[in-house]
Amino acid sequence: MKVLHVIPSLSRAHGGPTTALELMERALAAQGVSVETATTDDDGAGGHNGKACGQPLQENGALHWYFSKALEFYKPSPAFARWIARNVHHYDLVHIHALFSFTTPVAAWAARRAGVPYVVRPLGTLNGYGMNRRRPWLKARSMRFIEGPLLRQAAAVHFTSEEEAAEARQLGIAMKEAIIPLGVETGAAVSPGPNGSRFAGLGGAPCVLFLSRLDAKKNVEGLLDAVALLKDEMPGLRLLVAGDGLPDYVASLRARAQSLGISGQVTWTGHIEGATKADAFAAADVFVLPSFSENFGIAAAEALAAGLPCLLGEGVAIAKDVVAAGAGAAVSPDPQSVADGLRRIMASNEGLVRMSTNARRLAQERFSTQAMGASLKQLYTGILNR
Repeated sequence: MKVLHVIPSLSRAHGGPTTALELMERALAAQGVSVETATTDDDGAGGHNGKACGQPLQENGALHWYFSKALEFYKPSPAFARWIARNVHHYDLVHIHALFSFTTPVAAWAARRAGVPYVVRPLGTLNGYGMNRRRPWLKARSMRFIEGPLLRQAAAVHFTSEEEAAEARQLGIAMKEAIIPLGVETGAAVSPGPNGSRFAGLGGAPCVLFLSRLDAKKNVEGLLDAVALLKDEMPGLRLLVAGDGLPDYVASLRARAQSLGISGQVTWTGHIEGATKADAFAAADVFVLPSFSENFGIAAAEALAAGLPCLLGEGVAIAKDVVAAGAGAAVSPDPQSVADGLRRIMASNEGLVRMSTNARRLAQERFSTQAMGASLKQLYTGILNR
């Protein structure tokens, strides 16, 4: 079986979608599926990644095809359009990631013309938050004429949680749903890197970790305000903010911490991965993602795999799973609720240990790459057999 994944960007600047696709590639390869990915050379706002375009590159155990983006808005790429029109028939199935981007309709239309079935993963763009933020009037018209027909004609629409699917149903579009959670690599408990933790300077103080792209949707402001509410009650509490975003927005967050009088409690790491990410998980006692909306929350799943109790905004799709498993709590995204949630989770060491054990169990049973890879292969096989 030969599958082509299509996504507008593989830039680290976009956080979760890039990580998720890389994990999918490895999981499917382990299932014996031949995987290739086509994308643009986008590297964040106004950037190009400098990789060779129009030729296959071996990366992450898969072939990657990059094509130059012509503009930032919608990331149009005429070179991608020409390539997929000529080559889509070489694949058994196309798995398209994202909506409201040039590569999505172009890939879907090319697949239909060639008689190749395609699957669409909306990346949370069909929920209320996604539809009503950033040009809602344009999205409404695009949904009527482009995305709506595209979704109805898809062999399957891949949702990563029941919550994401339930919100999409409210649009009234007939879709063939497939609910397959994303997976993260699970294994032994996380421990600091070979040279010792990069966050040893925290001195064993109680530590809360936020790890995600810095964006207004993630509600870092609410988290900073919550830490400020707890500064007298928990004077030793430290906050690790791991992630990056637009410079002006990051500067506004730093200024907020300063104005709240907690800048000495906050460590800003920028984007981290690999051993540094492992060190951050090892240094933390609790993971917090107070987002207004997340169609899955892959950073939270990674934290669960590392054995971290999670405090999640109610808009994070896996929040109900975390609560049901006794691996953390879900709260409203306002600062007082976030502060109350931290207070409850960190009330006792015994409770933290119990939630840590439950977190690892939940990640292994529900959010492993093995489970994701097997479910995706089963979905593809069922489509092709039809």
